[in-house]
Amino acid sequence: MDEVVVRRALLSVYDKTGIAEFAAALAEMGVEIISSGGTAKAVEGAGVEVRYVQEWTGFPEMLGHRVVTLHPKVHGAILALRDDPVHQADIKKYDLKLIDLVCVSLYPFEQAVSVDGCSPAEAVEMIDIGGPTLIRAAAKNHRYVTVVTDRNQYNLIIDKMRGNGGKVGFKLRRRLAGAAFSLTCHYDTAISSYLAAQMGQGLPERISFSYRKAGDLRYGENPHQKAAFYVSVAADEESCVGRAKLMGGRELSYNNLFDTNGAVELVKEFDSPAVAIIKHANPAGCAVDEDLVEAYRKAYFGDVNACMGGIVAINRAVTPDLARAIVETYRRWGKSAGAGGFFAEVIAAPRFEVESLEIIRAREGWGKNVRLLELGELSGRRNNEKFLKYIVGGMLVQDRDLLGLNEEDWKVVTKRQPGEEELADMKFAWLVCKHVKSNAIVLAKDQSLLGAGAGQMSRVNSARLACQIARGYGGDGVVDTAGCSLASDAFFPFPDSLDWAADAGATAVIEPGGSKKDQDVIAKADQLGLTMIFTSARHFNH
Repeated sequence: MDEVVVRRALLSVYDKTGIAEFAAALAEMGVEIISSGGTAKAVEGAGVEVRYVQEWTGFPEMLGHRVVTLHPKVHGAILALRDDPVHQADIKKYDLKLIDLVCVSLYPFEQAVSVDGCSPAEAVEMIDIGGPTLIRAAAKNHRYVTVVTDRNQYNLIIDKMRGNGGKVGFKLRRRLAGAAFSLTCHYDTAISSYLAAQMGQGLPERISFSYRKAGDLRYGENPHQKAAFYVSVAADEESCVGRAKLMGGRELSYNNLFDTNGAVELVKEFDSPAVAIIKHANPAGCAVDEDLVEAYRKAYFGDVNACMGGIVAINRAVTPDLARAIVETYRRWGKSAGAGGFFAEVIAAPRFEVESLEIIRAREGWGKNVRLLELGELSGRRNNEKFLKYIVGGMLVQDRDLLGLNEEDWKVVTKRQPGEEELADMKFAWLVCKHVKSNAIVLAKDQSLLGAGAGQMSRVNSARLACQIARGYGGDGVVDTAGCSLASDAFFPFPDSLDWAADAGATAVIEPGGSKKDQDVIAKADQLGLTMIFTSARHFNH
């Protein structure tokens, strides 16, 4: 049936925002309103006549409001097929008054369990039973029934009915039914995830994930791929790209979002002021310095060519001085890059001082287009949601890699102990290396990235690439690589990578250890006069 006149509506909402106005608009079009509890009182308070569910069914609320709408007269009136002879006979036999519209909002389970101190008993009481049952019944029978599950749908429904003689069309009913089933799926997923966590089941037999659509994207990694951005409930647990506010510039693309996440996660590793510049999912530059402008300058020189058009993330507020440094990069420190000069695709930070926004936006050529993403204060990593990777026909699920400097497991394995500056650079390089695609090699000095070898099929090629990048810019007189430190995300299968390290000026190496050739690698390090630490932890990042 394409067009259905709404004559009777059942309203039962936890969130009362706008419900009185919605009920009044329905009543103006001659719709009978049925409700109970707080919803009925909110509707009555607006001067709208309402019939209480318990009076309509002849059965009172019971079990402390646990059972209100769970009644055959309610669900029969929702589920009845209006062209089925058997259903028609039951409608007549049991005197069912058909319900044409069901409006429900659920108990806020996720909000309740996110509050510190919420007990399991309190959580259970926030599991809505009658609401999801009403929603599913109405959505199943969307051939005849309109189901409303979001206050943002109220005006849409009223406008459609007013312009169509009180009727709602099938296409809209079907779309609302799809949204309704998505909601109940999300709700059940939140409950099952909570209960699994309570029982310590990190990886249960069945696992579900639910995300809310934040918006469509122009396309995916490539123009022929459709894409959208979805946000998890856990986004609210930690400052991240998923909850960031776009302060200016173009809309974020698929690749922008992915790379910005990488940049933000990298700067979160550091307590001191830090800047990271990501290009194609890998750090092109990263540095730590008590002077934020100096941290940016050092990060920029990680790989000047790669930084062009990169994603800049900062773990401190963007000050006017830093904003000026970003927009004047080439004029102040580097060689000319042509008329366009340096530009950034995204700048992400906890916040932007007002003057800094004005400085960036005024930058001729790209200031109006750069995406400025405000993250909120970076206050630790509390989001323990699973990390997902999809393969054809399945999904790989693992814990998020939150391991940082596990120094209690570190061991100096060479004859020479690291000096204070070497140790500081080894720590820095180890954290940066965690965020480079495997096989990963990082060279660092003065807590700044000199060169990264990423994604090579052999570790020695990653070492060669990192050293060539570092030495290339050192040859321009910009960076002196002598005394740098090298980090490897996994063990060296052979000692040959150390030759590249020493040739690039490295004096310290940090790696997990665990190779069958560890003794050969250690011996090579001693021969070259290197100091080496085994971390006993690996950071593959495919």
